[in-house]
Amino acid sequence: MAFFKSDFPFGDEAYQRRRRKKMRSQFILQAIFLVLVVTFVWAIADNIHANLISHGIRSGFGFLSDRSSFEIGESLIEVNSQDSFGRMFVAGVLNTLRVAAVSIVTATVLGLIVGVMRLSKIKLMRFLGAAHVEIYRNIPLLIQLFAVYLVITEFLPDIFEPIRLGSWLMLSKAGLFVACPENLLFVTVASIVLSTLAAWLVFRRDLKRLTREVAFLRAIALFFVLFFFFWVAFGCFGWSKPTLEGFAVEGGIAMTPEFLALWVGLTLFTSASIAEIVRAGVLTVGRRQWMAGQALGLTDGQVLTNIILPQSLRLVIPPLASQFMNLTKNSSLAVIIGYPDIVNIGNTSIVIMGQALEAIVIIMCVYLLLNLVIAFVMGRINRRVNASWQKGFK
Repeated sequence: MAFFKSDFPFGDEAYQRRRRKKMRSQFILQAIFLVLVVTFVWAIADNIHANLISHGIRSGFGFLSDRSSFEIGESLIEVNSQDSFGRMFVAGVLNTLRVAAVSIVTATVLGLIVGVMRLSKIKLMRFLGAAHVEIYRNIPLLIQLFAVYLVITEFLPDIFEPIRLGSWLMLSKAGLFVACPENLLFVTVASIVLSTLAAWLVFRRDLKRLTREVAFLRAIALFFVLFFFFWVAFGCFGWSKPTLEGFAVEGGIAMTPEFLALWVGLTLFTSASIAEIVRAGVLTVGRRQWMAGQALGLTDGQVLTNIILPQSLRLVIPPLASQFMNLTKNSSLAVIIGYPDIVNIGNTSIVIMGQALEAIVIIMCVYLLLNLVIAFVMGRINRRVNASWQKGFK
Protein backbone atom coordinates (compact mmCIF):
# COMPACT_ATOMS: atom_id res chain seq x y z
CA MET A 1 0.00 0.00 0.00
CA ALA A 2 1.47 3.38 -0.98
CA PHE A 3 1.57 6.36 1.32
CA PHE A 4 1.99 9.95 0.22
CA LYS A 5 3.36 12.99 2.02
CA SER A 6 -0.10 14.53 2.24
CA ASP A 7 -1.29 11.51 4.24
CA PHE A 8 0.80 12.68 7.24
CA PRO A 9 -0.42 15.99 8.70
CA PHE A 10 2.87 16.68 10.52
CA GLY A 11 4.70 16.61 7.17
CA ASP A 12 2.20 18.76 5.35
CA GLU A 13 3.55 22.28 4.69
CA ALA A 14 0.07 23.77 4.90
CA TYR A 15 -0.40 22.23 8.33
CA GLN A 16 2.95 23.57 9.48
CA ARG A 17 1.99 27.06 8.31
CA ARG A 18 -1.31 26.87 10.20
CA ARG A 19 0.57 25.69 13.28
CA ARG A 20 3.06 28.57 13.13
CA LYS A 21 0.22 31.04 12.59
CA LYS A 22 -1.61 29.66 15.64
CA MET A 23 1.55 29.94 17.76
CA ARG A 24 2.04 33.58 16.66
CA SER A 25 -1.57 34.35 17.56
CA GLN A 26 -1.15 32.80 20.99
CA PHE A 27 2.07 34.73 21.56
CA ILE A 28 0.42 38.02 20.56
CA LEU A 29 -2.56 37.38 22.87
CA GLN A 30 -0.25 36.56 25.78
CA ALA A 31 1.82 39.69 25.13
CA ILE A 32 -1.32 41.84 25.05
CA PHE A 33 -2.55 40.29 28.30
CA LEU A 34 0.83 40.88 29.96
CA VAL A 35 0.84 44.53 28.85
CA LEU A 36 -2.68 45.02 30.24
CA VAL A 37 -1.73 43.48 33.59
CA VAL A 38 1.44 45.58 33.88
CA THR A 39 -0.48 48.72 32.91
CA PHE A 40 -3.19 47.97 35.49
CA VAL A 41 -0.65 47.38 38.27
CA TRP A 42 1.31 50.49 37.29
CA ALA A 43 -1.86 52.63 37.31
CA ILE A 44 -2.78 51.40 40.79
CA ALA A 45 0.75 51.99 42.10
CA ASP A 46 0.86 55.47 40.59
CA ASN A 47 -2.54 56.32 42.07
CA ILE A 48 -1.48 55.11 45.53
CA HIS A 49 1.77 57.09 45.30
CA ALA A 50 -0.10 60.25 44.29
CA ASN A 51 -2.59 59.87 47.15
CA LEU A 52 0.22 59.36 49.67
CA ILE A 53 1.97 62.50 48.47
CA SER A 54 -1.27 64.53 48.55
CA HIS A 55 -1.83 63.51 52.19
CA GLY A 56 1.76 64.19 53.15
CA ILE A 57 2.46 60.53 54.00
CA ARG A 58 5.99 59.29 53.56
CA SER A 59 6.39 56.37 51.14
CA GLY A 60 9.15 53.90 50.34
CA PHE A 61 11.22 51.52 52.42
CA GLY A 62 13.67 54.10 53.69
CA PHE A 63 12.08 53.89 57.14
CA LEU A 64 13.80 50.52 57.65
CA SER A 65 17.02 52.37 58.48
CA ASP A 66 15.32 54.67 61.04
CA ARG A 67 15.56 54.06 64.80
CA SER A 68 12.70 51.84 65.92
CA SER A 69 12.26 53.35 69.42
CA PHE A 70 10.41 50.30 70.77
CA GLU A 71 11.34 47.09 72.56
CA ILE A 72 10.21 43.48 72.09
CA GLY A 73 9.88 40.82 74.77
CA GLU A 74 12.02 38.09 73.18
CA SER A 75 14.31 37.63 70.23
CA LEU A 76 16.94 35.24 68.91
CA ILE A 77 19.20 38.23 68.28
CA GLU A 78 19.91 41.14 70.59
CA VAL A 79 17.69 44.12 69.82
CA ASN A 80 16.75 47.28 71.68
CA SER A 81 14.98 50.55 71.04
CA GLN A 82 18.10 52.05 69.46
CA ASP A 83 18.11 49.51 66.63
CA SER A 84 16.59 50.15 63.22
CA PHE A 85 13.20 48.98 61.99
CA GLY A 86 15.05 46.67 59.60
CA ARG A 87 16.75 44.84 62.46
CA MET A 88 13.42 44.61 64.28
CA PHE A 89 11.84 43.01 61.21
CA VAL A 90 14.72 40.50 61.08
CA ALA A 91 14.06 39.66 64.74
CA GLY A 92 10.36 39.20 63.93
CA VAL A 93 11.15 36.88 61.02
CA LEU A 94 13.45 34.78 63.24
CA ASN A 95 10.73 34.54 65.89
CA THR A 96 8.26 33.39 63.23
CA LEU A 97 10.72 30.80 61.95
CA ARG A 98 11.40 29.62 65.48
CA VAL A 99 7.80 28.92 66.44
CA ALA A 100 6.89 27.54 63.00
CA ALA A 101 9.83 25.12 62.85
CA VAL A 102 9.33 23.80 66.38
CA SER A 103 5.56 23.47 65.88
CA ILE A 104 5.97 21.60 62.58
CA VAL A 105 8.18 19.01 64.27
CA THR A 106 5.98 18.52 67.33
CA ALA A 107 2.72 18.57 65.35
CA THR A 108 4.05 15.94 62.95
CA VAL A 109 5.22 13.64 65.75
CA LEU A 110 1.98 14.04 67.72
CA GLY A 111 -0.14 13.67 64.58
CA LEU A 112 1.65 10.44 63.66
CA ILE A 113 1.10 9.04 67.16
CA VAL A 114 -2.59 10.02 67.24
CA GLY A 115 -3.14 8.70 63.70
CA VAL A 116 -1.73 5.31 64.70
CA MET A 117 -3.82 5.37 67.88
CA ARG A 118 -6.97 5.74 65.78
CA LEU A 119 -6.08 2.46 64.04
CA SER A 120 -5.29 0.58 67.24
CA LYS A 121 -7.07 -2.65 68.15
CA ILE A 122 -7.53 -1.31 71.69
CA LYS A 123 -10.83 0.57 72.07
CA LEU A 124 -9.47 3.00 74.65
CA MET A 125 -6.62 4.01 72.33
CA ARG A 126 -9.04 4.51 69.44
CA PHE A 127 -11.34 6.59 71.65
CA LEU A 128 -8.50 8.82 72.88
CA GLY A 129 -7.24 9.32 69.33
CA ALA A 130 -10.71 10.19 68.05
CA ALA A 131 -11.28 12.57 70.98
CA HIS A 132 -8.03 14.39 70.23
CA VAL A 133 -8.96 14.82 66.57
CA GLU A 134 -12.56 15.89 67.11
CA ILE A 135 -11.79 18.34 69.92
CA TYR A 136 -8.83 20.19 68.48
CA ARG A 137 -9.97 20.10 64.86
CA ASN A 138 -13.39 21.57 65.56
CA ILE A 139 -12.44 24.41 67.92
CA PRO A 140 -11.09 27.56 66.21
CA LEU A 141 -7.35 28.02 66.64
CA LEU A 142 -7.84 31.52 68.02
CA ILE A 143 -9.98 30.17 70.87
CA GLN A 144 -7.41 27.47 71.60
CA LEU A 145 -4.63 30.05 71.79
CA PHE A 146 -6.63 32.13 74.27
CA ALA A 147 -7.41 29.00 76.34
CA VAL A 148 -3.77 27.86 76.52
CA TYR A 149 -2.57 31.38 77.30
CA LEU A 150 -5.18 31.66 80.06
CA VAL A 151 -4.05 28.36 81.61
CA ILE A 152 -0.41 29.46 81.60
CA THR A 153 -0.94 32.96 82.97
CA GLU A 154 -3.75 32.24 85.46
CA PHE A 155 -3.42 28.71 86.77
CA LEU A 156 0.34 28.17 86.93
CA PRO A 157 2.20 29.28 90.08
CA ASP A 158 4.03 32.60 90.14
CA ILE A 159 7.73 32.95 89.50
CA PHE A 160 8.68 32.72 93.20
CA GLU A 161 7.12 29.25 93.62
CA PRO A 162 7.66 27.57 90.24
CA ILE A 163 7.13 23.94 89.35
CA ARG A 164 10.64 22.50 89.44
CA LEU A 165 12.36 19.43 88.08
CA GLY A 166 15.52 19.63 90.11
CA SER A 167 17.71 22.43 88.78
CA TRP A 168 16.94 21.49 85.18
CA LEU A 169 13.47 22.92 84.63
CA MET A 170 11.27 25.70 86.00
CA LEU A 171 7.66 26.32 84.98
CA SER A 172 5.62 29.29 86.17
CA LYS A 173 3.49 32.17 84.94
CA ALA A 174 6.72 33.72 83.66
CA GLY A 175 7.18 30.82 81.24
CA LEU A 176 9.28 27.69 80.90
CA PHE A 177 13.00 27.73 81.69
CA VAL A 178 15.12 24.72 80.74
CA ALA A 179 18.81 24.02 81.31
CA CYS A 180 20.96 24.07 78.19
CA PRO A 181 24.63 23.56 77.29
CA GLU A 182 26.88 26.59 77.44
CA ASN A 183 27.69 28.21 74.08
CA LEU A 184 24.18 27.28 72.96
CA LEU A 185 24.49 28.54 69.36
CA PHE A 186 27.69 26.60 68.67
CA VAL A 187 26.33 23.46 70.34
CA THR A 188 23.07 23.61 68.33
CA VAL A 189 24.80 24.14 64.98
CA ALA A 190 27.37 21.42 65.71
CA SER A 191 24.62 18.98 66.74
CA ILE A 192 22.67 19.68 63.55
CA VAL A 193 25.74 19.16 61.35
CA LEU A 194 26.82 15.93 63.07
CA SER A 195 23.29 14.52 63.14
CA THR A 196 22.73 15.34 59.46
CA LEU A 197 26.01 13.72 58.44
CA ALA A 198 25.34 10.56 60.48
CA ALA A 199 21.73 10.28 59.21
CA TRP A 200 22.90 10.71 55.61
CA LEU A 201 25.55 7.99 55.97
CA VAL A 202 23.00 5.60 57.48
CA PHE A 203 20.52 6.50 54.72
CA ARG A 204 23.08 5.63 52.02
CA ARG A 205 23.84 2.35 53.77
CA ASP A 206 20.18 1.42 54.19
CA LEU A 207 19.49 2.01 50.49
CA LYS A 208 21.46 -1.15 49.72
CA ARG A 209 19.06 -3.37 51.66
CA LEU A 210 15.87 -1.36 52.20
CA THR A 211 13.46 0.60 50.05
CA ARG A 212 14.01 4.35 49.72
CA GLU A 213 10.90 5.13 51.76
CA VAL A 214 11.94 2.96 54.71
CA ALA A 215 15.49 4.30 54.58
CA PHE A 216 14.15 7.87 54.51
CA LEU A 217 11.90 7.35 57.54
CA ARG A 218 14.73 5.70 59.48
CA ALA A 219 17.09 8.56 58.60
CA ILE A 220 14.59 11.21 59.79
CA ALA A 221 14.03 9.41 63.08
CA LEU A 222 17.77 8.90 63.53
CA PHE A 223 18.43 12.60 62.92
CA PHE A 224 16.23 13.70 65.83
CA VAL A 225 17.57 11.00 68.15
CA LEU A 226 21.19 11.89 67.36
CA PHE A 227 20.51 15.61 67.59
CA PHE A 228 19.22 15.18 71.14
CA PHE A 229 22.15 12.87 71.98
CA PHE A 230 24.81 15.27 70.67
CA TRP A 231 23.07 18.25 72.26
CA VAL A 232 23.11 16.57 75.67
CA ALA A 233 26.64 15.23 75.15
CA PHE A 234 27.96 18.74 74.55
CA GLY A 235 26.38 19.70 77.86
CA CYS A 236 28.99 17.56 79.63
CA PHE A 237 31.40 20.46 79.06
CA GLY A 238 29.14 22.75 81.07
CA TRP A 239 25.47 23.45 81.67
CA SER A 240 23.67 26.75 81.99
CA LYS A 241 20.90 26.11 84.51
CA PRO A 242 17.97 28.42 85.29
CA THR A 243 18.23 30.13 88.67
CA LEU A 244 15.95 32.68 90.28
CA GLU A 245 17.78 35.93 91.00
CA GLY A 246 15.51 38.60 92.42
CA PHE A 247 12.51 38.99 90.13
CA ALA A 248 14.17 37.40 87.09
CA VAL A 249 15.43 33.98 86.03
CA GLU A 250 19.00 33.80 84.78
CA GLY A 251 20.52 31.03 82.70
CA GLY A 252 19.04 28.26 80.59
CA ILE A 253 16.62 28.58 77.70
CA ALA A 254 13.68 30.89 78.35
CA MET A 255 10.30 30.27 76.74
CA THR A 256 7.84 33.06 77.42
CA PRO A 257 4.13 32.40 78.07
CA GLU A 258 3.37 33.86 74.63
CA PHE A 259 5.73 31.44 72.87
CA LEU A 260 4.45 28.48 74.89
CA ALA A 261 0.81 29.31 74.15
CA LEU A 262 1.46 29.69 70.43
CA TRP A 263 3.61 26.54 70.28
CA VAL A 264 1.09 24.38 72.15
CA GLY A 265 -1.89 25.81 70.26
CA LEU A 266 -0.35 25.30 66.81
CA THR A 267 0.82 21.81 67.74
CA LEU A 268 -2.54 20.61 69.03
CA PHE A 269 -4.58 22.21 66.24
CA THR A 270 -2.40 20.99 63.37
CA SER A 271 -1.73 17.53 64.83
CA ALA A 272 -5.46 16.74 64.63
CA SER A 273 -5.46 17.22 60.85
CA ILE A 274 -2.13 15.41 60.43
CA ALA A 275 -3.53 12.46 62.39
CA GLU A 276 -6.40 12.13 59.91
CA ILE A 277 -3.97 12.36 56.99
CA VAL A 278 -1.83 9.58 58.47
CA ARG A 279 -4.89 7.42 59.19
CA ALA A 280 -6.22 7.86 55.64
CA GLY A 281 -2.81 7.06 54.15
CA VAL A 282 -2.47 3.89 56.19
CA LEU A 283 -6.00 2.74 55.28
CA THR A 284 -5.22 3.01 51.57
CA VAL A 285 -2.63 0.25 51.91
CA GLY A 286 -4.27 -3.10 51.24
CA ARG A 287 -4.97 -5.55 54.04
CA ARG A 288 -2.85 -8.11 52.22
CA GLN A 289 0.24 -6.08 53.02
CA TRP A 290 -0.45 -6.58 56.73
CA MET A 291 -1.02 -10.26 56.19
CA ALA A 292 2.19 -10.60 54.18
CA GLY A 293 4.22 -8.91 56.89
CA GLN A 294 2.69 -11.05 59.60
CA ALA A 295 3.38 -14.16 57.52
CA LEU A 296 7.07 -13.21 57.58
CA GLY A 297 6.96 -13.24 61.37
CA LEU A 298 6.96 -9.46 61.84
CA THR A 299 5.12 -7.82 64.72
CA ASP A 300 2.36 -5.30 64.07
CA GLY A 301 4.76 -2.48 64.92
CA GLN A 302 7.38 -3.77 62.49
CA VAL A 303 4.79 -4.20 59.75
CA LEU A 304 3.56 -0.65 60.33
CA THR A 305 7.00 1.02 60.30
CA ASN A 306 8.66 -1.09 57.59
CA ILE A 307 5.81 -1.86 55.21
CA ILE A 308 2.66 0.20 55.75
CA LEU A 309 3.92 3.71 56.54
CA PRO A 310 6.49 3.76 53.70
CA GLN A 311 3.80 2.78 51.18
CA SER A 312 1.43 5.45 52.48
CA LEU A 313 3.98 8.25 52.02
CA ARG A 314 3.02 8.92 48.41
CA LEU A 315 -0.51 9.82 49.57
CA VAL A 316 0.45 11.47 52.85
CA ILE A 317 3.11 13.93 51.72
CA PRO A 318 0.99 16.26 49.47
CA PRO A 319 -1.67 17.06 52.14
CA LEU A 320 1.07 17.12 54.78
CA ALA A 321 2.79 19.91 52.86
CA SER A 322 -0.47 21.89 52.91
CA GLN A 323 -0.70 21.45 56.69
CA PHE A 324 2.88 22.70 57.13
CA MET A 325 2.07 25.79 55.08
CA ASN A 326 -1.18 26.35 56.98
CA LEU A 327 0.70 26.10 60.27
CA THR A 328 3.23 28.69 59.12
CA LYS A 329 0.45 31.06 58.08
CA ASN A 330 -1.53 30.40 61.27
CA SER A 331 1.48 31.53 63.31
CA SER A 332 0.44 35.07 62.34
CA LEU A 333 -2.22 34.77 65.06
CA ALA A 334 0.66 35.33 67.47
CA VAL A 335 -0.22 39.01 67.39
CA ILE A 336 -3.38 38.22 69.40
CA ILE A 337 -1.41 36.99 72.44
CA GLY A 338 1.49 39.41 72.08
CA TYR A 339 4.21 37.14 70.69
CA PRO A 340 6.66 39.38 68.74
CA ASP A 341 6.50 37.71 65.34
CA ILE A 342 6.75 39.45 61.97
CA VAL A 343 3.08 40.53 62.08
CA ASN A 344 3.47 42.04 65.55
CA ILE A 345 6.58 43.94 64.47
CA GLY A 346 4.78 45.14 61.35
CA ASN A 347 1.78 46.41 63.32
CA THR A 348 4.03 48.28 65.75
CA SER A 349 5.92 49.83 62.83
CA ILE A 350 2.65 50.97 61.28
CA VAL A 351 1.59 52.67 64.52
CA ILE A 352 4.92 54.49 64.83
CA MET A 353 5.69 55.37 61.19
CA GLY A 354 2.26 55.20 59.59
CA GLN A 355 3.62 53.38 56.52
CA ALA A 356 1.05 50.60 56.44
CA LEU A 357 1.48 49.65 52.79
CA GLU A 358 5.21 49.00 53.05
CA ALA A 359 4.89 47.01 56.30
CA ILE A 360 2.11 44.86 54.87
CA VAL A 361 4.15 44.21 51.72
CA ILE A 362 7.09 43.05 53.86
CA ILE A 363 4.84 40.72 55.88
CA MET A 364 3.25 39.29 52.72
CA CYS A 365 6.64 38.69 51.11
CA VAL A 366 7.96 36.92 54.22
CA TYR A 367 5.05 34.48 54.40
CA LEU A 368 5.12 33.98 50.63
CA LEU A 369 8.82 33.12 50.73
CA LEU A 370 8.45 30.75 53.70
CA ASN A 371 5.60 28.85 52.09
CA LEU A 372 7.36 28.66 48.73
CA VAL A 373 10.35 27.09 50.48
CA ILE A 374 8.11 24.57 52.25
CA ALA A 375 6.30 23.76 48.99
CA PHE A 376 9.62 23.32 47.14
CA VAL A 377 11.12 21.01 49.78
CA MET A 378 7.98 18.89 50.16
CA GLY A 379 7.58 18.80 46.37
CA ARG A 380 11.09 17.42 45.96
CA ILE A 381 10.41 14.78 48.61
CA ASN A 382 7.11 13.88 46.96
CA ARG A 383 8.72 13.48 43.53
CA ARG A 384 11.43 11.22 44.94
CA VAL A 385 8.86 9.08 46.74
CA ASN A 386 6.66 8.78 43.63
CA ALA A 387 9.66 7.97 41.43
CA SER A 388 10.72 5.25 43.85
CA TRP A 389 7.17 3.90 44.01
CA GLN A 390 6.81 3.76 40.21
CA LYS A 391 10.18 2.11 39.87
CA GLY A 392 9.27 -0.55 42.43
CA PHE A 393 5.86 -1.04 40.79
CA LYS A 394 7.45 -1.68 37.42
